[in-house]
Amino acid sequence: MLRYLLSILFVSLSLYGASLPSLDTLLRMPTGVEKDYFIWRYLQSDKIDAAQARGLIRYVSHINGKLRSAYRRKTGENPPAVKNPYGATPPHIWKRRLRAHKYFQKGLKLMRQHKEAEAAAYFDAARKNYRRREEVDKTLFWLYLATKKRYYLDVLRKSPIPDFYTLLAADTVNAKYPPTPTFTFKADDTPHFNPSDPVDWAWLKATVIHTKDRDKLKHLANRYASKECLGVCTYILGRADSNKRAYYPMPYRKIMRRLPIERQALIYAIARQESRFVPSAISRSFALGLMQFMPFLIDHIAKERGERIRYEDIFNPAVAIAYANTHLNYLERFLYHPLFIAYAYNAGIGFTKRYLLNPKHFRPGAYEPYMSMETMPNAQAREYGKKVLTNYVIYLNKLGKPTRMIPLVKVLASPEKTDAFRH
Repeated sequence: MLRYLLSILFVSLSLYGASLPSLDTLLRMPTGVEKDYFIWRYLQSDKIDAAQARGLIRYVSHINGKLRSAYRRKTGENPPAVKNPYGATPPHIWKRRLRAHKYFQKGLKLMRQHKEAEAAAYFDAARKNYRRREEVDKTLFWLYLATKKRYYLDVLRKSPIPDFYTLLAADTVNAKYPPTPTFTFKADDTPHFNPSDPVDWAWLKATVIHTKDRDKLKHLANRYASKECLGVCTYILGRADSNKRAYYPMPYRKIMRRLPIERQALIYAIARQESRFVPSAISRSFALGLMQFMPFLIDHIAKERGERIRYEDIFNPAVAIAYANTHLNYLERFLYHPLFIAYAYNAGIGFTKRYLLNPKHFRPGAYEPYMSMETMPNAQAREYGKKVLTNYVIYLNKLGKPTRMIPLVKVLASPEKTDAFRH
């Protein structure tokens, strides 16, 4: 089957440009999103017919909307079912988390009714059922709001990973923020590895995922201890530490220091959340590169900049940062606060505008703006915003601009300071 595909599907590199792998390289790549992405790019070619597409689709690990559409256009058929490579979450885990969510939402409802004592009981029940650190921290913060007991802030401050709630706790008791390691390396690059090549990244990521020994992972990380591979190195170290330490690398300083400090902090904050600073990162929905741009957004920004680029060009960190800067210039015409910019970056400016224009959200009131932050119906944007805001505060401090979380949060209910939609 492999020889058949190689014989009928081979397309010269000149068709795509040198940044796409040859078919031989593609078929030998580890199964995963990187391979899926390049299969999608091959399916888009008018040099591949329906029969060839049917052969190539067998190498896909996950069928997303883009692959489905490309396959339909090519064959007039739906793609075959693909077994979920990620496996299903065990029922006892998702049921427990669902139960915790229900307890937490009930607690918020009671807080709006000023029934703090009853709310505290539900927050505590949610705390006992959550397993993710940031979700446990969330319940501890709301237990503090409901009871005013400093005990919960003290527990929060012992959390091993800094997050939105641990920074709020530190501010409330006038304490220092937890340490966030940042590495610097003397070497400029890693000769045997191109961090902007998704093929190289796919092979390395597969190695990291299948390596369980922590010492071996740390030894592997040392092989990528260079300025160019800073994100890759800290990704491996994170796996070695079971993500129990929060690394805050600051790569691409030659490019970044040309920008104002606030813009540097915002780009770092978003990139850390989007890609962990891996330039060739690809998501299951084919968001691409350091800043995880969707292909349609790359097309739009390129048009705005008067440029023509291939999607693969976004794997170049300099291009990704330039495009992020252009996109953030647009978002900041309407949104002046990093939290709202994060919402728009993740869920779109239209969604963010609708949420802000609702008079129930981000207005003066009891437990605001925390209540509006917790009750946003788009769960992905809700959690993304808090994480980016946390990153933003940490990076501002690292860049030499002392910043605390609470003053930044307090202005969220003041439209004239946060956005252009509510004036």
